[in-house]
Amino acid sequence: MNLRRLIPFFDDSVSSWSAEARLLHWLTFVWLCIGLIVLFSASYAVADGRQYDGLYYFKRQLLWVAVGLIFFQIIVNLPLHKILRLSHWFLFILLGLIFATLIPGLGKRTLGASRWIPLGPVPLQPSELIKPFLVLQSARLFSRWDKLNWRLIFAWLAIFCLVILGILAQPNLSTTALCGMTIWLIALAGGLPYKYLGGTAFGGVLLALLSVSVKEYQRRRIMSFLNPWADATGDGYQLVQSLLAIGSGGSSGAGFGLSQQKLLYLPIQDTDFIFSVFAEEFGFFGSVVLLLMFAFYATLGLRVALKATKPAHRLVAIGITTLMVGQSLIHIAVATGALPTTGLPLPLFSYGGNSMISSLVSAALLIRVARESSEAEVVPIHREQVEKVNLKSK
Repeated sequence: MNLRRLIPFFDDSVSSWSAEARLLHWLTFVWLCIGLIVLFSASYAVADGRQYDGLYYFKRQLLWVAVGLIFFQIIVNLPLHKILRLSHWFLFILLGLIFATLIPGLGKRTLGASRWIPLGPVPLQPSELIKPFLVLQSARLFSRWDKLNWRLIFAWLAIFCLVILGILAQPNLSTTALCGMTIWLIALAGGLPYKYLGGTAFGGVLLALLSVSVKEYQRRRIMSFLNPWADATGDGYQLVQSLLAIGSGGSSGAGFGLSQQKLLYLPIQDTDFIFSVFAEEFGFFGSVVLLLMFAFYATLGLRVALKATKPAHRLVAIGITTLMVGQSLIHIAVATGALPTTGLPLPLFSYGGNSMISSLVSAALLIRVARESSEAEVVPIHREQVEKVNLKSK
């Protein structure tokens, strides 16, 4: 591979890509740049208070972006069939790491959840990194559903269930719901019978209800979500502060860097509630522009899916679009009080290396599908076919 292609802005092959691939490529960088700008503002006060360096989190995020862009460039220039053939190995490794987080002494426990494995100064969060590979393997399975034997199908469904249960046990209900929803939508797009889809959806709802009934803190979150002002200094504190931030933004916002709620009032403002800081600083109009950008990204993703010539490629495009845009909308819904408070980062915005790498890998997969769909439209004419045409014309 040409080493220049590992640097996004020096990849001279971009000009030969299809319109959808080029638009997705540059839209990803626009999304990333806006996210870095917002993170700089959202993290400065808390970094200055905790680390005595306002740029501490921002500089670390830039390092993760650099690492993520290397993977991004490799994937956009690697044939998708090779990536699909390797996806199950990454899935197995990350599934093992998910269960490793549950081992006392090995998993790092923070805020009542064990989701990380400390590797020196770098915390590894396998539940974030597994998302794109879950999409790849789901697309690979459901695109060949009719061609596989039931033993293999049940084996892979059992593995998907282990992924869901492992993430739920950490506990991480929001990521569990997102992964389950993504797999279900890929199966729906793959044309699976409705009786299977209906039964799976019913089982997923029962699993969520069981989790809520067993874990008291999840019940408290749901109750506080229904009326956060009833316990504004307790369970409803996060949502109340988020709503105050969004409401303070008004129509045009307080201005970049001028959010007041980020000054140690709004908890985890650089990750789970980063949209609240964005809404306070850029207001209603800025939030609408951001939503329009997500809508444009989703439209491009669906267009890529419709143009895909292979079933697996189409399902990858649908799954990645659901993952990127769906996670963004859930994050915004949580920040605005439309959904119960959960810990779900905003892709390419929230602080965290695992989320950044996962998001860039996902975006690269969608761009790769767009590239291969356009290249497949050009069908090469073999020499024998040309000779037959010439003979007929004579």
